Amino acid sequence: MVYKDFQDIKLSQLGMGTMRLPVIDGDDSNIDVAATEEMVAYAMKEGINYYDTAWGYHAGNSELVMGKVLSKYPRESFYLATKFPGYDLSNMPKVEEIFEKQLEKCQVSYFDFYLFHNVCEMNIDAYLDETYDIYNYLIKQKENGRIRHLGFSAHGSYEVMKRFLEAYGTDMEFCQIQLNYLDWSFQDAKAKVELLCEYNIPIWVMEPLRGGKIAKLSENIEKNLNSLRPDEKIPAWAFRFLQSIPEVTVVLSGMSNMEQLQENIKTFETNQPLEKQEMDTLLEIADGMLKGTLPCTSCHYCVSHCPQGLDIPSLLELYNEHSFTGGGFIAPMALMAVPEDKRPNACVGCRSCEAVCPQQIKISEAMADFTAKLK
Repeated sequence: MVYKDFQDIKLSQLGMGTMRLPVIDGDDSNIDVAATEEMVAYAMKEGINYYDTAWGYHAGNSELVMGKVLSKYPRESFYLATKFPGYDLSNMPKVEEIFEKQLEKCQVSYFDFYLFHNVCEMNIDAYLDETYDIYNYLIKQKENGRIRHLGFSAHGSYEVMKRFLEAYGTDMEFCQIQLNYLDWSFQDAKAKVELLCEYNIPIWVMEPLRGGKIAKLSENIEKNLNSLRPDEKIPAWAFRFLQSIPEVTVVLSGMSNMEQLQENIKTFETNQPLEKQEMDTLLEIADGMLKGTLPCTSCHYCVSHCPQGLDIPSLLELYNEHSFTGGGFIAPMALMAVPEDKRPNACVGCRSCEAVCPQQIKISEAMADFTAKLK
């Protein structure tokens, strides 16, 4: 197992994410405890020492199951992470109640790592609102030793992350972002990595395989990659990409069965960063996979010609994300922070924007399609 230094401890570079544990009869809330116990036992034996859970995973049962499973091991043999569930604004006044309940569910007296969960457009104002006292409460828990290391996860934009860091950056010890070779450009993950580097904050990775989208590729792409590394399996390329980014400390993978766990552990037996040709090839492949997305360059010509005052580049960015992913929560979540009269359905189809678009994007059709997809 590859280990990375974090302050005075060594963390397995592969961490076990517990958002996609094995379940019974396809019921996400009904975790297969026996299968999970078997997987954790194997992970422990093979050197994984970082386990990541959260309040909302598996309808609230992930923390319960991981607490039960990990209680069989010496507390000093693993590092446990969970998060304050700010993805639900109704939780904002409940930080103390939730934190105490999490300790109880996880059967621990402290968390090694604790995060502000999912900092994004929808909740940034609430996270920064001092009346909720979330930041002060969590800092106090750290001072009391009930949180060893404090950080945050973010699905939001670069601008949202910057606002959060400007407020709390001096106290953030790590940050968890969606990072993979598709999102390097697609979600501007490269700029987010650079921003975190400015604050000297090490990076934890979520969605390394983009929800499985880059675990299996087309036959032609696979042949191309196999010509460069004949013995490397396709999912491993995503992990080698991350091993090529020095700031990446922990890579979280939500493994749903023993086969996935064993394969990922095999990959992380070695550290094999990509050579320049390999990196260039992988990023070219990513560009090709994203060709179906709209080529907006954020020139903003369209904005000055929109009678509705829509932030069209931002909406097109969310449209691309939602279309490429085939749905998901990121776009709807971001739109919750947008006023009703500035959302895609506010487009009146006048096509004034299209008359000045250098990329000749059919914006009105995209807005109509986006509206339909969100229903």
